[in-house]
Amino acid sequence: MASNPQRRAALVDAGVEVLAREGARGLTFRAVDTEAGVPVGTASNYFTGRDDLLRQIDARLHERLAPDPEMLAELMTRPRDRSLVTAFMHDLMARATRDRTGYLALLEMRLEATRRPELRASYTKSVRADLEYGMDFHRDAGLPGGDETVTVLYLAMLGLILEHLTLPGVLDGVLPGVSVPDGLVERIVATVVPEA
Repeated sequence: MASNPQRRAALVDAGVEVLAREGARGLTFRAVDTEAGVPVGTASNYFTGRDDLLRQIDARLHERLAPDPEMLAELMTRPRDRSLVTAFMHDLMARATRDRTGYLALLEMRLEATRRPELRASYTKSVRADLEYGMDFHRDAGLPGGDETVTVLYLAMLGLILEHLTLPGVLDGVLPGVSVPDGLVERIVATVVPEA
């Protein structure tokens, strides 16, 4: 396998674009090569197969969608209350909206995992690790609520992000006077997170 790290990263990012646009069935080495603007056959020199490419896309998406350390440090200077949780959820929504392609690729990974048991095991482990990290972070930061709060926030935000990025019209006006997505983020946190 070839070892040029910049070329590999470019190919993985091209894979993200293809996955988001074409779905898993369209994720071929030829499509990745075309998206990356490299000669046909290049991707096959960097990945042992589609599963390898998908695993590397999964890892890359976690990097792309991760919180900015500076933003995280700034937020952690605030009081540990519901308003801080709200700020974290707004940041999550902003990251998903900014990298819509990355988030859509994550959704495609979920769909592909339902069809392929070997990917399902790996992807389940990855997503579960994210959820557990969120629980640990919430607990360690002294934020209001516990693991149940984080789990319900996770589920509610996942649904909001899914609708907002795929069918935004579904939520427009569903709650009169509540903006999409910011007002809905506020409602989710107010409903799920205890005040103190």
